[in-house]
This record gives sequence, C-alpha cells and structure tokens, in this order.
Amino acid sequence: MKCVLVATEGAEVLFYWTDEEFEESLRLKFGQPENEEEELPALEDGLSTLLAPVIISSMTMLEKLSDTYTCFSTENGDYLYVLHLFGECLFIAINGDHTESEGDLRRKLYVLKYLVEVHFGLVTVDSQLIRKELRPPDLERRSQVWEHFQSLLSTYSRLREQEQCFAVEAVERLIHPRLCEMCIEALERHVIQAVNSSPERTGEEALHAFLLVHSKLLALYSSHSASSLRPADLLALILLVQDLYPSESTVEADDAQPSPQRPWSSQNIPVQQPWGPGSIRQARRSSTETETDSFSFPEEYFTPAPSPSEQSSGSIVWLDEGTPPTDTYQIQVAEDTLQMLVPHFPTASSPRRIFLDASIKESYCPLVPHTFYCLPLWPGINMVLLTKSPSAPLALVLYKLLDGFSLLEKKLKEGQEAGGTLRSHPLMADLRQRMDKFVKNRGGQEIQSTWLELKTKAFSRSEPGSSWELLQVCGKVKQQLCAIYRLSLLSTAPSRGGPHLPQHLQDQAQKLMQEKLADWKDFLLVKSRRNITMVSYLEDFPGLVHFIYVDRTTGQMVAPSLSIHDKTTSELGKGPLAAFVKTKVWSLIRLARRYLQKGYTTLLFREGDFYCSYFLWFENEMGYKLQIIEVPVLSDDSVPIGMLGGDYYRKLLRYYNKSHPAEAVKCYELLALHLSVIPTDMVVQQAGELARRLWEASRIPLL
Repeated sequence: MKCVLVATEGAEVLFYWTDEEFEESLRLKFGQPENEEEELPALEDGLSTLLAPVIISSMTMLEKLSDTYTCFSTENGDYLYVLHLFGECLFIAINGDHTESEGDLRRKLYVLKYLVEVHFGLVTVDSQLIRKELRPPDLERRSQVWEHFQSLLSTYSRLREQEQCFAVEAVERLIHPRLCEMCIEALERHVIQAVNSSPERTGEEALHAFLLVHSKLLALYSSHSASSLRPADLLALILLVQDLYPSESTVEADDAQPSPQRPWSSQNIPVQQPWGPGSIRQARRSSTETETDSFSFPEEYFTPAPSPSEQSSGSIVWLDEGTPPTDTYQIQVAEDTLQMLVPHFPTASSPRRIFLDASIKESYCPLVPHTFYCLPLWPGINMVLLTKSPSAPLALVLYKLLDGFSLLEKKLKEGQEAGGTLRSHPLMADLRQRMDKFVKNRGGQEIQSTWLELKTKAFSRSEPGSSWELLQVCGKVKQQLCAIYRLSLLSTAPSRGGPHLPQHLQDQAQKLMQEKLADWKDFLLVKSRRNITMVSYLEDFPGLVHFIYVDRTTGQMVAPSLSIHDKTTSELGKGPLAAFVKTKVWSLIRLARRYLQKGYTTLLFREGDFYCSYFLWFENEMGYKLQIIEVPVLSDDSVPIGMLGGDYYRKLLRYYNKSHPAEAVKCYELLALHLSVIPTDMVVQQAGELARRLWEASRIPLL
C-alpha cells in the first residue's frame, strides 16, 4: 500500500509510482461504473481525483498563511501522508500498510528529488521546464520517463531493505588490497588513458572509471584533470547500476523471502519490516521446516575435478574450473550456496546523460553534465565509465549566472529597493559584467532584450524599477538561462542523438577488463558475499555480534555480511537467527538517526539479549579524537540524515570546522550489537578498540 506522486499546484500529475496493493485499493474506491461499457478512470486520473483536495488545500494554506502541513494520517491511522514542496512541484508519499514511518517517506521524497536532479541538472531550477521533462507531451516519451523513475524508486526501496550500504547510505568497499591495486592500474591504462588517447572519442574526456561487484566498490580511478567524485554521487551511480543489472540475490530476497518475524523483545524499538514495493507476500515458515521453494533447484554437493571437462557447458560458471554434474544444478562451494547458473550474458546499456557535482577550472559547480556508460563484465560484476563533454564549461558559466540572479531575487524579496545601494553592491557589478559577456558571446535575441530591460530598471538613476518589477524580469532571465541550459546540455544527451564514445571503444575497454579479471571473477562473486567475516573479530571482541563502521568524510563503510537469502548466507546462517539480527541492526540504524536528529551523538541501551550502541565522533588526520560538540537539533520535517537526501554529514563537518579552522576534521560512526552478558563498560571499551582497528584497516588507498 505505497504511493509516490509529484504534482503541480493545479493537481496535474507530473509523475507517480504505486504498488499493486495501492492500485487495487484505488480501483475499489471508484467502484464499478454504472454502465458496463464505461471504463474505470486511468490510474493517473484516479490519483489526480483522489489527491486533488490534499494538493489544493496545501497550496491554499501556503498562499494564505505562508505555511502548510507536511505530514498527516487519515482516520484510524489507515494511511500516512508526507508532503514536501520543491520549487513549485509538490511531492507526496503515502503508506497504507504501516511498514514505513514519517521519516522513511520523507527520505523517499528527498531521494526522488535528488534522482530528478541527477537526470535533469539545473533544468530543475525552472518549474515550467521541469514539468516538460517529467511530463513530456509525447505519450511514448512520457511512459519511458515515468517507467524509468518508477524502476529507480523500486530498486532504491529494495536495496534500502536488503543492503547495509543503502541502509546507512555509504559506499561499501570490497577489501582486497592486491586486487584493488591491480584493478586501479588496469582502469588507468586500459580505460582512462586508452579512451583519452583515441582520436575517435568525439571530444569526450574520460574522467572516472570504477568496478562494482554487486553493490560493493572494488576499485575507482579518476584522471588527473578530474575532481573527486562525491560519495553521494557515487552511491547514486551504484543505484543506477543496480537498476540496470540487479543483483540476483537481492531481487530474490525481496521477491521470494518472507519478512522476518518481528521479535517480541524488540517491541519498544520502532521496527519496520523489510517489505519492498511489489513484493510477494508469503506465509511464514516454521523454523523447523526445510527452507525450500517451488523455484529451487535440487541441492547437490560437488567436488570440482582437477581439470576442466571438454563436455562442460559454457553457460555454467564454477570454481577451480571443475565440471558441474548437469547444466541445471547449482554448486555448493564451502559454506555458500552460491547461485551459479547464468541464464544469459548481460548486454551493455545505452549511454546516459547524468549531472554530478564537480570542479571546473578550480571552481565548484553542481550538476555538471557527464555521460554514464555501464559495461557489464559478467553477471554481478560491472564497470562504469564517466566522461565529460566539451560543453561542460558552459555548465559552470550558467550556474554562476543562475546563482547570481537567485541572490538578486533574494535581496529584492527582502525589500532592498533598486537604487544606489543595489547598484553599488559588489554582487551586481560582477553579475552585470559576466552577463554582458555571456549575452555578447552566446545570447539570442530574446535573452538580449530581457537582459537590457533588467539593466534599464535596475541601474537607471532617473526611473528605477520597483522591486516587484525587477523580480518579474529577473524571473524571466532565469527562465531563459535554464532554457539555454536545457537546449545545450540536456537536449544533446546520447539518448537524444547527442555525441558519445564510439561503440568499439566501449567494447575494447570492456574486453580488456574481462581479460584482466578472468581469473578473479568467481573469487569476487564469493568475496562480495563474505567481504568481512565476524570470525576474525570474535577472539579480540568476545560478545560482539555485528558492527557497522562508517567514515563519513569519505562516505565509505565496513561491515560483516548480513545476507539471509537462500543463495548466499552469512555466518549467522539463513534461519530465524539471521533474520532476527538483521531486524535488530536495521532498527538500530533508524533509532540512531532519530536520536542524532535530536542532537545525541552517543546511544547505548539494552534490548532483550543484546546491547545496542551508536557512536559519532570527530578526529584529526592523525587519528586523534577531537572534543565533541553539540550538534544542531533538527525539526521532524528537516532534510533526512544521510547522503542521498541532502548530505547531512558534509554539512555537519562544515559546522564542526568553524571551531577547528586550522586542521582537517574527519567524522566517523560506529553501530554495534553485543550480547547483553557483556558489561556496559566493556561494550564501550570494545567500541573504542574496534574503531581504532577499523581506522587502521580503512587506510588502504582506493584512488
């Protein structure tokens, strides 16, 4: 019972996503038509009819009172609504099965807004233009846009409930220094340098290349001319890859696994069942029953032969080059029942235009156009290449102009009249100079006349325009700048016939990386499911059940595997114990965020047979702990804590740096689960020792 809607103030639907249960409830609301020949209204029309009163009342309150509601529940708490206005577009999230809290729904809206920015860039600044992008007049194009974002939302919801990296919103690295170093050298030589030295690259410059094993980062290389890739953008790229080539295990866990039974001892912790959109509800199985399903293959134990067989099938992948018994069976290797049947080799997706933060000519610029290439090497292993087009410097020019006019609008709304004060402001002198240069070099007739009108009203000494008149003209200039941005940077996307790397260059890079990793691919697939094992920590940290360590400065995390699906299991197995611990960890993540939102950086409590702890602290570059400060207390309707919704931790570091301007400050988090037989002072001591040990391990270079 889930729904997400984006609408205009007039209740025109710009985008929607619903699950099957919500669609069915909507059909029941409208009932059967009296005339059998009449059809039920289309889903889009039904949503518009259902939510029009909510949209209109919200916008009316905003207009009359300059304030409106952001969350409400219906009678008896059947449905929970969360609303947020971004620009002139109203985002609404609805939940009717009590599996998502207000914070979860608000996070989903912010993630959707961020994904829209990644796909459309600064076009989102203008409400009229973003409406045209989200709701194109062409029905086929509109269907493609909506299906793409619907798929992204479904993938995000699935990963948030199945993958620890998306639960805490941090990038998880695959820890193997030797292999990482080898891959970085291969990415530098055979991908970045090979592309940039080719005369056929059509002006595209390769900036970043990285390797993913499922949702884990193996290696990343950036060219010397490229700025660093922001962790939030890297996590968003992983989401795009998982949407294109979903990991079999997470899809099966979402579609075929029952939700873990909520433990009775955890009732006073808000626990949300990992129930993804469109998932199939199944009856809970007894813990004593054999966990099988109608889609499982017969389980067979097999010891690989010392040499490959000539009759072995090319569609089967196995370890140590052994010969599988038949083409339809799985192979159990060690403790993992790894899914080895490869139905087909994934084909490369078409290049896409995306917008990421970057630095151009030593100036920060958000939403710079890049071309995104996802090249699958094998099922579960993908290579991503990011290139920059020659038109990227234009993005910096337009961003500075739009930012300048936004500041001008802000001053005018504050009541500063056009006159001597405004004319003498340093901002206006710089903005006038840059705009004159832009209009002279690139501007058309329309923007020239609008800019001339604005200059006349703003700088005239005899008849200066009023603030209201200047606001109107300033809005027109911004709209025309966004139109140029759209025409020059978005309409030239590869999907719309724009330039991109020739196919043979993509194939060449793909083939070379396959050759480099051919002997490692099976190891990588197993390693991605057993990246960090608890066994190596139990001797030094008795009573420790699970932990998640996050470096918030780099946006990277380390945690033991916590998979509970049939194909791959963690050290906890795949029974009720693993599901119980997973539920505890996800509950701790949500609870830690709520307390951090209220200003608490340390959390320790007993829950049943476990101690749950959370710590956030700051260090300098040498690893010495810095004095903790009072972190800002946020309201319930503030930007969600994380990276995808608004990069809370980057703002927190900036806030802390104000009191430590002379040194580089780093931020870390640790979430831990201990058995309750361990004394609390031992839990705190172990947390400190564990953090020091993980800090040393995290020094392994990635770039």
